Amino acid sequence: MSANRPHVSRSDSNDEDQMMEYFTQQMLFLQEKAMLQASVREEKKLLVENAKLKKDIDDLKNVLHDTQRRKAAKLRQERVLTASIVSKTDLLGETPLLSKTTPSETTTTQTRHEGRRRRERRGAAVDHELLNSSNSASVLMREQKPDVSRLDLRVGRVLAVRKHPDSPSLVIQEVELGEHAPRTVVSAQSVHVTPEQLVGSLVVLLCNVRSLKVRGVQSQARLLCAVNQERTEPLTPPTGAQPGDRITFQNYPGEPEKELNPKRRIWEHLLPDLHTDAKGVATYKGVAFEVRGKGLCRAQGISNGEIK
Repeated sequence: MSANRPHVSRSDSNDEDQMMEYFTQQMLFLQEKAMLQASVREEKKLLVENAKLKKDIDDLKNVLHDTQRRKAAKLRQERVLTASIVSKTDLLGETPLLSKTTPSETTTTQTRHEGRRRRERRGAAVDHELLNSSNSASVLMREQKPDVSRLDLRVGRVLAVRKHPDSPSLVIQEVELGEHAPRTVVSAQSVHVTPEQLVGSLVVLLCNVRSLKVRGVQSQARLLCAVNQERTEPLTPPTGAQPGDRITFQNYPGEPEKELNPKRRIWEHLLPDLHTDAKGVATYKGVAFEVRGKGLCRAQGISNGEIK
């Protein structure tokens, strides 16, 4: 039995152990090599990514610097504009308000907004001042050269007529003007038109004269009449006119004053240019008294006469 069993020597066993140790070392070496290669690839990848991030950061810095330069330039322009507006405001007598600036970005933004609001207020004040100046000039021109548009002329209907208790030459009329109540008008009595003829008729009234007492009776308007050497006759509005209708003039589109100031004597300045023409049409400097869309005002029996 022992003669047939293979014999394994000690030297062969040592060789096998050495071979196994060698293979184990080789495997460890390959693993380390693979790990090193993977580490190198990861490092290269990280280097590439770092380079890209650095480029992105540099680009962002450039954008930030450009933005800051633009803001600084815009702020300088705003300061120049503010200084210009302040100098113009000083010429108009307005006290300028200077905006404050600090290095802080937040404070700079707040100051810019505040400066913008102040400039807008100054601009509005300048515009308002110029507008007031323009309006004042326009008003001054109107005062220097008053025209018939300053008069509030309206159609009225005579409701009643009675004699003045303290003057036989005066009559008291109650006239409807489309208002909440009739107006009382004191006027001279015409020998050519009886009080009975006046009742129910349409007349022309100057409505923005100051109310005043005439022999103890308050008169709230003025009755317009055509006058010549022979007679006096109230102006007659066109057929179809209604109480309260405005009388206008084609070449004088202005709005009437609320009340004529007696000290300015506007009515007295306009009287020389108020006439009836050859056909009896009431005119101002040749322009007819007109109720728009209804016709002209006349004095049937008086041509080339004065209007009072």
